[in-house]
Amino acid sequence: MKKVFKYIWLVIPLFFLGKYLWMMPKFNPGKLAPEFSVPALDGGNLSLSDYKGQLLLLDFWGSWCGPCRVESPDLVKLYQKYGGKGFEILSIALDKSEARWRNAIKKDGLYWKGHGSHLERMKDPVALLYGVREIPTKYLIDEGGYIIATNPSFEEINQILSEKLSK
Repeated sequence: MKKVFKYIWLVIPLFFLGKYLWMMPKFNPGKLAPEFSVPALDGGNLSLSDYKGQLLLLDFWGSWCGPCRVESPDLVKLYQKYGGKGFEILSIALDKSEARWRNAIKKDGLYWKGHGSHLERMKDPVALLYGVREIPTKYLIDEGGYIIATNPSFEEINQILSEKLSK
């Protein structure tokens, strides 16, 4: 019994370090965002390259995710302020139900055109490609396709967009 307690001080920090490292986003600032294609809400397809030349917020969310839905008004405010001025949002829904997905978009007023999903929840190929392990997860991507920020706060996004789009 003493041996168990003797090493517990080492095991607990390693557990939390491992969890922290596992939850870290796969891609960090400065990396080229990987190309993908996702079925769009309107029936077509969306790809990362469709947004070349614009600042893009790649937003992984779900209609069933409380914290994601709480962020919806902030996303709407960002889009109202910067949408169509060199900034776009591409929302990837990690849902299984198209009806719930559509209803959440309508209810939350997420009126930008970039909505896509494979309807495979956390097994969505784009989420797997980007190493999404929890939602909401966000990547801010520059005009050339490079990641500027990973999981930035809305204040950080606002500051970056203000600086980049006022030039």
